[in-house]
Amino acid sequence: MSRFLFVVPPLTGHVNPTASVGGELLARGHEVAWVGHPGTLTPLLPDDAVVFPAIDDFLEADIRAQRERWLALRGMAVLKFFWEEFLIPLGHSMVPGVSGAVAEFAPDVIIADQQALAGPLVAKHAGLPWVTSASTSAELVNPLRTMPKVDAWVRDMLHDFAGGDIRFSELLVLVYSSKSLVAEDFGDEVAFVGPALAHRVERADFPWERLTGKRRVLVSLGTLNGPAGERFFSQVLEAVSELDLQVIMVAEPRPGPPNVLMLPSVPQLALMPHLDAVITHGGHNTVCEALAHGLPLVVAPIRDDQPTVAAQVVAAGAGVRLTYSRARAADIRSALESVLDEPEYATAAELVRESFLAAGGAAAAADRLEKVVAG
Repeated sequence: MSRFLFVVPPLTGHVNPTASVGGELLARGHEVAWVGHPGTLTPLLPDDAVVFPAIDDFLEADIRAQRERWLALRGMAVLKFFWEEFLIPLGHSMVPGVSGAVAEFAPDVIIADQQALAGPLVAKHAGLPWVTSASTSAELVNPLRTMPKVDAWVRDMLHDFAGGDIRFSELLVLVYSSKSLVAEDFGDEVAFVGPALAHRVERADFPWERLTGKRRVLVSLGTLNGPAGERFFSQVLEAVSELDLQVIMVAEPRPGPPNVLMLPSVPQLALMPHLDAVITHGGHNTVCEALAHGLPLVVAPIRDDQPTVAAQVVAAGAGVRLTYSRARAADIRSALESVLDEPEYATAAELVRESFLAAGGAAAAADRLEKVVAG
């Protein structure tokens, strides 16, 4: 049996795929550990998971505060902040903890999330093979290729940090999507394994008895907070107030129409089989979880990888895209009625679901990781 170490940032959407793949490896008898922020990792992993600290509560709180600043930025300031104030400093901060985990756990291979730059850096210094866990497919297509100066600036920062571009492993890149969504060609090291959903742990409670017999729609903006989120939520509430359906909105409770159930968190995977559609800002996890259940989407991307993910959904015919900052109740209502009532959206979502099933999920990812160890 082999030893696998996952290196992850303190972001739920980046931890979730590793929880699934790690669970599959554990089920096969391997030894598995995670290194990152214990407070983020523990609720998402099995009770007996091995967790090494690389981020303490103070740093995690600072990261959350930085995220609030990031949400208020626009244009190129978003990218500049992301690299200079978040990704590179996070990489430096995690190096001691990741180095300690490698020394204590002695892994055969390191699997590093694409935003956990300390993983590849420590792996290189330790002479260990490393694999990329690509929690979103957006950066694979290099969205900066039309901005060569910005692209060169990012590569220069990576060279200063690690002596080269370590965003993606030359050995193996696990992509939790399929070529039905990412319609580009890549090398053999890029493995489209589809969403990794097996073995996931969900601890959020849900009032299942409150589900009605009507069609159901989930509204989720992931971990997004701030005034922009509040505005969008208010428009959604107005949009659905007179529709004959039930809405489950992931938000802090507030006044709303009687057909809306508002909760601060939900067991999203467990809820998916009970839904008919999803409204989201385009987070890769939520989009792929919805499509894995054949659910059409209304996608209103904000920033980061979300516009790319939204474009993938539209190109697949599985949803409608809205402009987040300008979407009004009438726009949201029209888009939602389209994906619910026009059968071509559900048909396209079902085709994506079939491509995900064929890709293999956590089992396919574990197969590829075992081959890495075997050489």
